[in-house]
Amino acid sequence: MPFQPSPWIEVKRVPRKGRGVFARQDIPAGTVFERVPVIVIPAEEVLESADNPVLAHYVFDWGRGTVALALGYGSIYNHSYRPNARYDDEGRQTKIFTALRDIAAGEEITINYNGHEDDLTPVGFEVVENESRSAVLSSAS
Repeated sequence: MPFQPSPWIEVKRVPRKGRGVFARQDIPAGTVFERVPVIVIPAEEVLESADNPVLAHYVFDWGRGTVALALGYGSIYNHSYRPNARYDDEGRQTKIFTALRDIAAGEEITINYNGHEDDLTPVGFEVVENESRSAVLSSAS
């Protein structure tokens, strides 16, 4: 399957968070707005390595002792416990991002890092929901 950049989204700077993914145009609920390849890596090379501590913040659990770095904008979405999008694995090395509800042009697109939009399991950092419904690291405040 060929991969192409998504016309639906763009990356912008977000105060107190760094970068985030935003809708360039209205995205209707149910729309798959990004499909990205992933690079599968042995988990110990990323999670247990002192050489790559930053990379560990950008990977998804892939199972069987591996993690996946999503290309495209896939590893840049910010976390929210009230996300407007979700991610799913599609095929052997592909991840898709789908709108859970209508997303307005200019709105930040967020996902729940736990893999399901209703999962409130702690994500490893303190989450503070802000007015744009996305999460920030409280230590960055």
